[in-house]
Amino acid sequence: MNVQPIEVSLQYLARALETRLKLHFGQKADYAHLGEIPAPAFEGEETPFTTFIDKYQMSFEEYVVLMLAMAPHIQPHFFDTIISSSIPEGGDFPQIGGVRGQQFRGFLPTGETALFLLAGDNMQRRFEVMQIFAEEHFFSREHILHLESPKEDEPETSGRLRLAQEYVELFTLGAASRPKFGLNFPAKNISTLMDWEDLILNPQTQKQIRELESWIKYGDVILNDWEMKKRIKPGFRALFYGPPGTGKTLTASLLGKYTQRDVYKVDLSMVVSKFIGETEKNLSSLFARAENKGWILFFDEADSLFGKRTNVRDAHDKYANQEVSYLLQRVEDYDGLVILASNFKGNIDEAFMRRFQSVIHFPLPKADERQKLWEKAIPPVITVDPEIDLSQIAGKYELSGANIMNIVQYACLRTVERNGRSFKLSEIMEGIAREFAKEGKVV
Repeated sequence: MNVQPIEVSLQYLARALETRLKLHFGQKADYAHLGEIPAPAFEGEETPFTTFIDKYQMSFEEYVVLMLAMAPHIQPHFFDTIISSSIPEGGDFPQIGGVRGQQFRGFLPTGETALFLLAGDNMQRRFEVMQIFAEEHFFSREHILHLESPKEDEPETSGRLRLAQEYVELFTLGAASRPKFGLNFPAKNISTLMDWEDLILNPQTQKQIRELESWIKYGDVILNDWEMKKRIKPGFRALFYGPPGTGKTLTASLLGKYTQRDVYKVDLSMVVSKFIGETEKNLSSLFARAENKGWILFFDEADSLFGKRTNVRDAHDKYANQEVSYLLQRVEDYDGLVILASNFKGNIDEAFMRRFQSVIHFPLPKADERQKLWEKAIPPVITVDPEIDLSQIAGKYELSGANIMNIVQYACLRTVERNGRSFKLSEIMEGIAREFAKEGKVV
């Protein structure tokens, strides 16, 4: 990792801050204006940091704000060292803004710090710099950098400058890590070692999934190269519906695997809250983190959040309906693929149904499909007892792919226990009986 571009940028920021402080206190400075300070040159330097700077063709002001937000993550003492040397008498200096953290004891820059550094006391210039923190600016629009919300009734610019953690990691480590599952990000990254050949589905379902895969691969071409962005909304919304164990989650994982996209399975138990406004807050955090990443968001058992709205009988119904309306808007605005999975198509609110570009049915496999599932599920090192007729078993017992895998796993355990290398019919039948019992059925 070449750290020189960042080191040079911090030196540049230090010169700018020292110059501003000297000019403010009427001291002799090497430069009459910040614009006279020689800007760093990064020709021939290819790092995530320089690539980012080049991608956005950042202005002097944007570059300085970025470095202000980044400095505490690299040199915790950066601001305190410069301020103490420029103001040897010490004391409070409110014009420069800044706050102290609870655990981090160094100086943390705020919006006021940026205004002081870039504009000083020039009112017109301060208004111009404030545009960098507007919602339409790419810093905010692409969730790169923002001002933390201040306390009630305090100026917006008193909020702390916050650089998204993924960009801190990208600039310092060369790559951003995946977000950690928790209350702040209620979704788990899912993947699979399986391949498309391992997914046994009926031809119509397979055809629709291939169409979905094509959109993931070529959607950007249609939107941007073919200039369709002003005619159709970005993003894609799909509904997978059908009984449990029919391949909905595996399909989402395979779509990610074969299109090089991260797939995140949303834990709705951590999203939905009984407290008013908390569900929307959790959803907002999730979608904001996912924006512009190309992630596939997979909402399993989506009925609990995307279900039909009810008639308003009390305040609870009113806020529940508001949650659905908010979610509808967030899903529609998301620029990636959103997949909702449900056991029943009819459980999903009609407002969502109208906005799905693809509705894909995952029925229970038919007899010939079940036979293929049995054949693929049995380990290659295991032989099948001659008395086991997979064709007959597949035709007689209606099982999902997940059921069959559970039965094979059970048979594997029984076979290992007796040091065997072949499945017995009795063990397969015991496994089938166990799966049927889960659903209250009898073999």
